[in-house]
Amino acid sequence: MDNGVEPKSILYLDLDLIWDLDTFKRALDDYLAMRRTEGHDGAFILLDEVTSLLGWWKLVKGYIDVGIFTRDVLVLTGSSSLKLSGEVELFPGRMGKGRLVKALPLSFREFLGLMGICVKRTGDIEGDMARLLPHREEIRRLFDLYMKVGGFPLSINSDSSAGNALIKSFIGEIIRLGRRPSLAMSVLGSLFRKAPSSVSYSSIGRDVGISYKTARDYLEVLDGLMILGQAPFMEGKQVKWRKEKKFFIRDPFLALTLSRWTGIEFLPSALYEWVVQEHIYRRFGRIGYWRDGYEIDVVADGMRVEVKAGKPHRRYPKKVKVLDEDNLAEFLAVVV
Repeated sequence: MDNGVEPKSILYLDLDLIWDLDTFKRALDDYLAMRRTEGHDGAFILLDEVTSLLGWWKLVKGYIDVGIFTRDVLVLTGSSSLKLSGEVELFPGRMGKGRLVKALPLSFREFLGLMGICVKRTGDIEGDMARLLPHREEIRRLFDLYMKVGGFPLSINSDSSAGNALIKSFIGEIIRLGRRPSLAMSVLGSLFRKAPSSVSYSSIGRDVGISYKTARDYLEVLDGLMILGQAPFMEGKQVKWRKEKKFFIRDPFLALTLSRWTGIEFLPSALYEWVVQEHIYRRFGRIGYWRDGYEIDVVADGMRVEVKAGKPHRRYPKKVKVLDEDNLAEFLAVVV
């Protein structure tokens, strides 16, 4: 080949089409035997949809431990983020220079880049926002579009199947994880009714008619599937786990699609708060909220942000960044 990689040094296996570990082992052993015969020392081995095969990691981990993949590059993909993240944790010290990559929907800055507006970040949020002033009208027009189509390729390209495809995928993951789609729908519906207020597991449980433990289980599953993020109550750098939490949907199109699925609408202010929470979460890796006389929607690593769908009707301390219709789009464009 022109790029120097022999075709026989590349293996692609779709584990959706492999029904048990014995079949998986035979497929790997047959390839490894062929490779030895051909005299190839290393290969690119792509294992797709690994989470669809129960116990796949046992075989891969065992082969790594006996040195079979020493000279190979393994790429493992899975659509179930919850299962894959958990199973990757079973490989301590065995990933070499590898890493876990999460493919998230586009951020607003990435969306702008797709639409032809390149936003450069220096880390100075206020300065970066000021430099966007010449593009202000176009950025706000695209922000309105982003709040409808989110960061999924199908929805961005106006594919009419985008919503149904997302829901089918979501239902499939819920079933594979041994949970009930109808109960997941009810939990999401309860969150939509209460958003953007903070909630407890008990309040969700009472609303749905389940125990707080079941409510917590479903919320943790939705978190693991990257449907939800959560912002606990924070005092300074200390998290107060026993207090109510704020939950946020991690993409605008995802939120709108799930709302239609549940039949429960949420307040417009919730969607603005969610998109800000998600972007700040991507920047810092964790966020919280704070309340004492007045509420701060997002706190993270010294940053304090309050989100208003319209104009704010009260004054906030100087250290609080208030986002409203005049600056929200520009902030999202430079924060991550």
